[in-house]
Amino acid sequence: MPRLFTAIEVPEDIGLALSGYRGGLSGARWIDVENYHITLRFLGDVDEDVAQEAALLLGKIRRQPFDVAIEGLDAFGGARPRALIAKVAPSPAILELQAEHERLMRRAGLPAESRKFTPHVTLARLRDASPRAVADYLGLRGGPARLSFRAEQFVIYSSRDSVGGGPYVVEAAYPLR
Repeated sequence: MPRLFTAIEVPEDIGLALSGYRGGLSGARWIDVENYHITLRFLGDVDEDVAQEAALLLGKIRRQPFDVAIEGLDAFGGARPRALIAKVAPSPAILELQAEHERLMRRAGLPAESRKFTPHVTLARLRDASPRAVADYLGLRGGPARLSFRAEQFVIYSSRDSVGGGPYVVEAAYPLR
């Protein structure tokens, strides 16, 4: 069974700019730059029939390309930080695209996503990083100057079950038009 998710790819130049924040945080497992993405919908380990139905439904999406803005660094997990992220501005275009993915994946038979969608790029997974160390890291780095790019497509990625994710393989690409 493939482990699948839908996402917007992060262009190479944006990924390189974000990679400058690698290092300086104990307990961080840094994501490889080529695996940076913005997850829209996690499908999980699905059988081939569900994967094919999901791919067919996603092919019916008709949306215009849109701008994606990265607006700073943050962490998920609060008192137990688990990920260092680059925050993505929650524009109407990305929120509507994600909501459509959610509706279509439920139509394909997948359960509803339990977590609220917060657009982001995961830069590192954190293990045993203290909240203080994460706060100090974020305070010193501040985050990138506003970075932006044009989302021209979304993809279905497959991944293998591994610590930290990746490598990810594009199984299908859907142009925004």
